[in-house]
Amino acid sequence: MTEILTFDRLPEAVTMLTKEVSELKKLLLNNNNKQQSIESPEQLLTVQEAAQFLNLTVPTIYSKVSKGELPVMKRSKRLYFSSIQLLDYIKKGAKKSNAEIEAEAERYLSNSKKGLK
Repeated sequence: MTEILTFDRLPEAVTMLTKEVSELKKLLLNNNNKQQSIESPEQLLTVQEAAQFLNLTVPTIYSKVSKGELPVMKRSKRLYFSSIQLLDYIKKGAKKSNAEIEAEAERYLSNSKKGLK
């Protein structure tokens, strides 16, 4: 229910509204900061950070780098890894579902049939 606002209760209502707006502003700023950290620009990771990011051991990281399996940047004797490139590396390992494979086959066959006519 809403209360009837009288002239006498106006200062109390303004104070309450000010507090509410302040709380909303804090929530929006907090949410915006979280969103920015998710969409933050490319971060460079050390070997240890990359190992933690990929949930691998440091020796496994060095092994994958020496085999050319991981995207890496080298400056002097230090190795750096792009968080974005590591995410792409992980995504490339994703297997397609049966539905995705069937849809690709259908697209391929429909395009092939057009070329045969």
